[in-house]
Amino acid sequence: MDRRRMSALAHAHHPIAAPLADASVARLLDRSVVRGDERALDLGCGQAEWLLRVLERHPRTLAEGVDTDGAALDRVRDEAARRGVADRLALHHMPAAEFTSARSFDVVLSVGATHAYGGLRQTLAAAREHLAPGGRVLVGEAFWEQEPDAAVRAELDGPCVWDDLPGTVDLVAADGWTPVYAHTSTPEEWGDYEWSWTGSLARWALDHPDDPDAADALKAAEEHRTAWLRGYRGVLGFVTLVLRRADT
Repeated sequence: MDRRRMSALAHAHHPIAAPLADASVARLLDRSVVRGDERALDLGCGQAEWLLRVLERHPRTLAEGVDTDGAALDRVRDEAARRGVADRLALHHMPAAEFTSARSFDVVLSVGATHAYGGLRQTLAAAREHLAPGGRVLVGEAFWEQEPDAAVRAELDGPCVWDDLPGTVDLVAADGWTPVYAHTSTPEEWGDYEWSWTGSLARWALDHPDDPDAADALKAAEEHRTAWLRGYRGVLGFVTLVLRRADT
């Protein structure tokens, strides 16, 4: 099954593709969009739910999103039109690392997408290139709540090397950023996210038994659920930080 189609189906009931409740998302946006007329950029926007919520909450904001998934961006355009914010949203179909703009942005977001740059430090370097003076970066990154065993590390290790929470914050500070707010995802948020991910995918498969991808989707849901329940539950954490440059 195509990975992008799988992700779209799995996030059908949890459009924020990270373990964050709606109230947590609202608080983070309130700490990031402080004037109400900012220009916001999401590097690796996916379904662009963060940007859509910014535009809904702040009628004077403008937003741009960058992602490699053209089908997802098409869905974003439809959703933006439905919510009445399409005239303030620009979308770019390309790798986030290749995006350039002649204009800077007051808020730069990258939540759960640091793999697009190869890690947190590289993502912050990219954000710095797009950030206006005095602007804020909203970045979400995984970290180890506990030292993982070899099987979990082998399962989850990818292009990003994760640290524990103190080490993650130390990296941010050493790179010249000051956290002005943060939210650490709770076990309840993780549970809602994982049950939504696996449940949405499984429900789709059961509702569409004749689809060629149905069996793969059901298998993926089962494997993901097992990996969470028997592997990284309580071991993998997620922190979303609102950052400012220490020199601005």
